[in-house]
Formats: sequence, structure tokens, C-alpha cells
Amino acid sequence: MQAFVIDTLNGASYGLLLFMLSAGLTLIFSMLGVLNFAHASFYMLGAYMGVTLGGTLGFGCALVLAPLAAGLAGAAFEATLLRRTHVALAGRLGGSGNPLNALLLTFGAAWAIGELVKLVWGLQPLAAPVPAWLDGALFRFGGAAFSRYRAFAMLVALAMLGAIHVMLRVSQTGLVVRAALTHRGAVEALGHDVPRVQTMVFALGTALAALAGVVAAPLFVVEPAMAESVGSIVFVVVVTGGLGSLSGAFVASLAVGLLQTFAVSSDVSLGGLATSLGVTLAPAWRALTLAQIAPLLPYLLLVAMLAVRPQGLFGQRGEDA
Repeated sequence: MQAFVIDTLNGASYGLLLFMLSAGLTLIFSMLGVLNFAHASFYMLGAYMGVTLGGTLGFGCALVLAPLAAGLAGAAFEATLLRRTHVALAGRLGGSGNPLNALLLTFGAAWAIGELVKLVWGLQPLAAPVPAWLDGALFRFGGAAFSRYRAFAMLVALAMLGAIHVMLRVSQTGLVVRAALTHRGAVEALGHDVPRVQTMVFALGTALAALAGVVAAPLFVVEPAMAESVGSIVFVVVVTGGLGSLSGAFVASLAVGLLQTFAVSSDVSLGGLATSLGVTLAPAWRALTLAQIAPLLPYLLLVAMLAVRPQGLFGQRGEDA
């Protein structure tokens, strides 16, 4: 029982961290219609800046300054380059307006950010210590413990979720963003600068990715390949939840986090599981455990979702989050 409770909390903390990362990607897709392949690279950039700023100014300052710097970089990227690929602005700005160009542009940006990180910080992993005031166990349940830092990460993710909800549902800016998703012409006719709103949303999305990077740095290895390792999982989350749906991203993030955490902590073999289900497996497969195939489980979940419900859990782009 003790292990189940701790595993549930660890899985929820990992899932909420995935939501912090996937929420920004979902917002960007909802507003701009672009699957930002550079999103995980901004996450990596946030982790590196968080380690650097945390070592000089402290973790609290890094938690604020790294997302702010990433958000400004994202705003500059959208305003100067990505905006030229928007279909609605192609004629005015001289762009082609082909959605494929936006994908290729963000793919190139991902490689550029990766190389920039290598040039500035090198190829070796960086140490990201847990702040002293968050180190240690929050509580112990039997022989297992739940760390203060994981609880802090959960609180940050939940606070971010609440802030996004208030911004989209209550504030005037959120009303303009939601209206521009489906009635862009009407919003422009009322005098609102939709391209500026798009830049703001892209900056917010990249800032959220960097915030996830700062929070994740003490929990994972900070190294140049971290963007590739987490990027594919984030796309699993947003596709499984439904492209453009924040609520779908939230549910899918928790599902992936809990699924992987319970699988890693399990000692069940595929042979034993197959026997209980009345399925025959080859000897080589029977020896495998759930812990060994845990990295594959999110992708199997994605395949199952695409086969059963291709639009994801909560619909498609353009639907209300």
C-alpha cells in the first residue's frame, strides 16, 4: 500500500511536469496552427539557463528569469521568422503561407538551438542540485518517502494550470485569444491586433516550456540530448489528448506519467501477464518485464488512441480547451 501511494504521487508529479511542457505546445497549436518542433528545445534552453542562473542568483531568480528570457526569444522568433509562414499574412509579408514551411522552420530552429546549447555550455552534462530549502522528504509512508521537490514541482504545475485558466476564461486578453481562434476577421474588425496576440501566445508557450525545463533540471540529466528524449513524449501527450485541447493535454499527461511510473516500479513479467490473459508469447518476450518496456508504453498508448479515436480524447484544433 505504501509503495502504491508513493508511486501514484511520483507518477502524478511526472505527469504534471509533462503537462507544463505540453500546455505551451497546445496553446501555440491552438492559436497559430503550428506544431512547434522547437518546443522541446526551448525546454532544454530553460533547463540550461536555470542551472546557470541558479548557480549565481539562486533558484528563485532562475525560476522567473529563465522563462522570461525564453519567452522573449520565442517572441522574437515568431515576429521575425515564423510570422512569414502564416497563411493569412503571406501576401502582406512576402511569405508563401504553406503550413509545411512553418514545420520546417521550427525543425530548423530546434537544430539551431541544440547547436547553440553545445557551443555555449559544451557537451558534458551539468549538475542541477535541488535547492537546500526543497531538499529531503516531505513525508514518509512506511519505508517509502515523497520528496519536497516533487511536491513543489506539482504545485508549480497546478499554479500554472490555474493561471492559464484564469487568463483564457476571465481576462480580456484571453477572450480575444479565444475569439481569434475561430473568428479572426471579426476580431481584427473590432480593432485588435491579432498578429500581436499570436506573438504573445507563442512567447507564453515557449516561456512555459522553459519553466518546465527549470523545474525538471534537478530531476533529470541536463545534457544536449534532453530535448530529443522528451520531445517525442510531448507529442504523444498532445496527440493523445487531442490537438489544441488543454484539458486533453492535462488528462493525457497524467495518464502517461502514471503509466510509466507504475511500469518502471513493477516486477511483472510479460510471460506472467500473458498467461493471466490467456495469450501465448515467444520465450524471448516472456522473459521481459514491464519495467524493461516502460519507455515503449506511451507510444503503444498513442497507437491505440489513433486506432480507436484518431482525434484524441478531447477533440480537434479549434475546439474549446
